[in-house]
Amino acid sequence: MEAYWFGQRTRVDSITPLDLLNRRVNQYLKDRRRQRKAEFEVINIPVVVHVIHNQPQNIIGGSGNPNISEEQIRSQIRILNEDYRKLPGSPGYNEHPAGADTKISFYLADFDPNGAATNGITRTYYEAKSTFNPYTDAPLLANIISWPTDQYLNIWVCALSGNYLGVAQFPSVSGVPGLDNNQANQALTDGVIIDYRSFGDRGAVQNNDYNQGRTATHEIGHWLGLLHIWGDARCGDDYCDDTPWAESSNTTSCNERFSNCRGTTSRNMIENYMDYSPDRCMNIFTFNQMERMHAVLELSPRRASLVANARKLRLEESEQLQVRVFPNPIVGKELKVEVRHQGFKDVEIAIADLQGKIYSVEKFTKIWSREIVTQVGNLTRGVYLVIVTNESGEKQSSKFVVN
Repeated sequence: MEAYWFGQRTRVDSITPLDLLNRRVNQYLKDRRRQRKAEFEVINIPVVVHVIHNQPQNIIGGSGNPNISEEQIRSQIRILNEDYRKLPGSPGYNEHPAGADTKISFYLADFDPNGAATNGITRTYYEAKSTFNPYTDAPLLANIISWPTDQYLNIWVCALSGNYLGVAQFPSVSGVPGLDNNQANQALTDGVIIDYRSFGDRGAVQNNDYNQGRTATHEIGHWLGLLHIWGDARCGDDYCDDTPWAESSNTTSCNERFSNCRGTTSRNMIENYMDYSPDRCMNIFTFNQMERMHAVLELSPRRASLVANARKLRLEESEQLQVRVFPNPIVGKELKVEVRHQGFKDVEIAIADLQGKIYSVEKFTKIWSREIVTQVGNLTRGVYLVIVTNESGEKQSSKFVVN
């Protein structure tokens, strides 16, 4: 069905890499609680989706086509944010006393590794294989295409062999054998691999039990350091105190299950995203799971680097749309437009003269507050307007001068 990989499974004095990672995470959380630090801030993760397909005509979308549509991809990003932010009114919302907003959100990258604008989606035709084994073919997929894994969450979407839904690479931690950040092969493959038939909730999705985008929610949980709630052993430890002990995984049903672990009978948390429950059952990350994910985002060098790089390209959001242009007057052929708003929004930027004639229109889908560079080299001397509107109906304009 699915799993996660650790890379090299080295043991040191019978202590596994996972044990060492958990010790570091637990110590980090103890120190944080002792210092009474403020609430966790919201962290925004840039995502690149690599679509690997066997369509020689590059046909996009349709049943049985691994070259999935942009609509299907964007549905998965929406679901991730519903689930990780416990968004009210969405399937990701819950009123469970342990249920938490993880304060982690995801967006399709808007800059590629060279700084050029992108929609965060790559498409690669690969004719040598029609299906991929997510374990043995992970290096192959990464060599077909990969963006720096210390700057982006790479998700490879393709046709997987067997009954695999997806896999994820566990976070690396420097100095922990088997999870060491210096291992180049781990850096290249660091990310998530998902079968195209279980990615998002529309388009080519066709798995009856795993058709609401929760495979990616689950796998990214592993990428952020979470274990299965049964700890991959009978009554195993997932290192989160607020997830009940479980004898085994839950599959195919949303019926209640009970476990007898350590002499106590308790109800399994089958709603937890880190179980194997059908997608329709799932809607819970717990507070301790949230803490663990944030600890990993600080302790794992590649995860920490990714967060830091994402912040470089972001502007602080504002409650209402704000627009600033510079340089003014124009120097050269580029105008920089700072757009600030709340959350992720569709944005349109138009360049017009004072009489209302439109010279250019650019549209951006679901972008965070950011600086946008637009070309104005075709404009003659005069005064012009930058007109910015967003999906909330907000509209702001700013004048600039071309000498």
